[in-house]
Amino acid sequence: MKRFLVPLLALAANPALAAPATVAVSFDRQQVRPVLAEGVADKASSRAVTADDPVRIASISKLVTALGVMRLVDEGKLDLDRDVSDYLGWELRNPAWPDKPITLRLLLSHQSSLVDGGELYIVPLEETLRRRLGDPRVWDTAHAPGSGWFHYTNLNFPVVASVMERVSGERLDRLMTRLVLKPLKLDACYNWSGCSPVAVSRAVVLYRSTGEVAKDDLKGKVPGCLVTTRAIADACDLALYPLGSNGALFSPQGGLRISMRDLAKIGQMLARQGKGFLKPASFAELVKPQWRFDGGNGLGEDGTASGFFCAYGLAVQTIESGGARCRDALFGDGTARLGHSGDAYGLKSGLWWDPVSGKGLAYFTTEVAPDAPTGRTAFTQAEETVVERTR
Repeated sequence: MKRFLVPLLALAANPALAAPATVAVSFDRQQVRPVLAEGVADKASSRAVTADDPVRIASISKLVTALGVMRLVDEGKLDLDRDVSDYLGWELRNPAWPDKPITLRLLLSHQSSLVDGGELYIVPLEETLRRRLGDPRVWDTAHAPGSGWFHYTNLNFPVVASVMERVSGERLDRLMTRLVLKPLKLDACYNWSGCSPVAVSRAVVLYRSTGEVAKDDLKGKVPGCLVTTRAIADACDLALYPLGSNGALFSPQGGLRISMRDLAKIGQMLARQGKGFLKPASFAELVKPQWRFDGGNGLGEDGTASGFFCAYGLAVQTIESGGARCRDALFGDGTARLGHSGDAYGLKSGLWWDPVSGKGLAYFTTEVAPDAPTGRTAFTQAEETVVERTR
């Protein structure tokens, strides 16, 4: 009991530390500026959270994974409109639509007809993605790939990652470091693979709204096993892992650990239209909506029914672009923004930028309940409050 006395006293003495960890960093094309940091990164030690502390940023990882895809497109190794079966070495088809090829464009824009079927996108080391995709629960048999039906699906990204591994001959975590994280000079990583000891020591522990630890209670050390296994294991051997057989291992859909200062640097690059990082044509493909809600298309897990998804590119969401049934005006100023949201393990996050002015915001807040109320939009009140406090 004594070892908790100092942290508890510290929390009691400073109500700001007792608040859920919340960080926001604003940016434009030239500068990055932390504007909000409160709460603790680790309740056991009462370590105050900062803009330099890496957190599991959830689905914003999808946007960053897509940057890796577009770098491979620029290298001529990938084609957005080629049947991914050609890359995988085996045929990927919705069993109800065997003549409809599935492409990277459809996977990245959530029009592939794959669905999560619960948490079937979590594929352990001992299993292959090909076998998992043989489960009928992961297919929407009512809507063909490329039919214009949008269904937000985590499982799309393990397929994308498998393709990336097959064409590059590199494991996803290492490939993303080489293609994206290192060129942008970021101390970031997927599933803690490749982050510096300093970053690991600063990890943000994610807590559920009820207070229990949800993720990343590292205690200053990288986990012995960085991937999901069937059995609870302190260590695992990745040396024999066949590249491309299981792109889910390093969580391309949600496993990026990154600080808000570094996430804002990604936002800066995007606000500069990818200059020096992506070819102009690739950047244009990345951000242009591949799908728009027209009142009849698609009911994803979060759904167009709630007005949350109204326009979506290659892992890039557009918000506040108008539409009678859209409730995506997070900033409420009538300015359309590009970016992505994140939601997992009690965390809500966002990376949003205005492509005209170049101004943007990277943020996260924690301990948000699964049934947390929405506010004036389809976003939660917690996120709306973060945005309001950064104005």
